[in-house]
Amino acid sequence: MKLRRSMLFVPGNAPSMLRDAHIYGPDSVMFDLEDAVSPREKDAARHLVFRALRDYDYAGVERIVRINGLDTPHGLEDIAAVVAGGVDAVRLPKTDSPQDIIAVERAVEAAEKRFGRPAGSVKLIAAIESARGILSVREIATASARLIAIAIGAEDFVTDMHTTRSPDGIELLAARSMIVLAARAAGIMAIDTVFTGVDDPEGFLREVRLAKQLGFDGKSVIHPSQIALAHSVYTPTAEEIAKARRVMAAAADAEAKGSGVISLDGKMIDKPIVERAVRVLALAGEVEA
Repeated sequence: MKLRRSMLFVPGNAPSMLRDAHIYGPDSVMFDLEDAVSPREKDAARHLVFRALRDYDYAGVERIVRINGLDTPHGLEDIAAVVAGGVDAVRLPKTDSPQDIIAVERAVEAAEKRFGRPAGSVKLIAAIESARGILSVREIATASARLIAIAIGAEDFVTDMHTTRSPDGIELLAARSMIVLAARAAGIMAIDTVFTGVDDPEGFLREVRLAKQLGFDGKSVIHPSQIALAHSVYTPTAEEIAKARRVMAAAADAEAKGSGVISLDGKMIDKPIVERAVRVLALAGEVEA
């Protein structure tokens, strides 16, 4: 299981941040060519991100680029540049329909052929940021085998819904739930939205805990100080790890005996409990899920 507990936004027009983004320990870095870059800086930012992807060693940290939409003059050029640079995944903003995913997939396929990348090597992430996108999220989540995650973009979504963000996030509850349901049904990940209050760690922790409880696999972050906080929520406790180890040991013992019945402390252990134990140990870095 690839961990995506934290996905650090990095402006595509900030050379020093592009170079050093991985040193803060995020699971993924996401170079932003869309909202973080003004129209007059799009071309320069694209070149900076291309050079960063090609020239810098990110020590195994996943590299994602949020491109401009294909309905802009920049989207196709963004795809060509980042695929040539060696990007791991492309994040499509403002995804409203499965056709948006299909169009990006075709452009990525063409770029892979053009620049000699293995077919299917560049993955996709869809950001859902509108009521239309939320109502199409099930179809979006299954639109491409390249799709590894779907994410919610809260600021555009609440604007589309004629509301604003609140501390308890009630205005996002339905959308968040639909995204997680669609992700689970499709077998992909769900990534929660950014929390803009960089000087409010308690508020950030509260929101990460809510996202985790809803089933999100991680959170988009906008400041390095948020990375360790996000990881602290997603990292299992020592008690949870110990219990998971015992469950896995009991499962291994039952398998060795050829028994279909798993027992621990006099209680039957069924498949969902074993699956949760695998996930706990994966989050703890002890196994691959």
